[in-house]
Amino acid sequence: MVVSLLLGLALGGGAVAVVWALSDTGSSSADEADPHGDASAACRALDGFDESKYTAKGSAGEIAMNRYAAAGALSASAAAGDAAYRPLAQAIRRSQNRHAQVFDFDEKVKKDLDEARSICKGL
Repeated sequence: MVVSLLLGLALGGGAVAVVWALSDTGSSSADEADPHGDASAACRALDGFDESKYTAKGSAGEIAMNRYAAAGALSASAAAGDAAYRPLAQAIRRSQNRHAQVFDFDEKVKKDLDEARSICKGL
């Protein structure tokens, strides 16, 4: 039984090491952050976000919620790395804050989303 446990640990550790080595992109420092990449990813998340599906049941609703949250987090990361991305982060944050207040995609929320999408087109 001890031999089986040790063999399992060795195989598991080896598998983790292989996956880690294959997924390593070579960047291991915050100094190598890519604000433009974060902003582009935020825009891709926002582009795939359909506010009409936000309250949908099942995977459609989960996808919408996660894309909206990802757009906010990634735009904030981009703005932290480069002040040029602050307007994008602020527009998304305003829309999220307003949505959290009214629990709806009212005209103010949509206006901020439109502004963020417009900023994305300019990137």
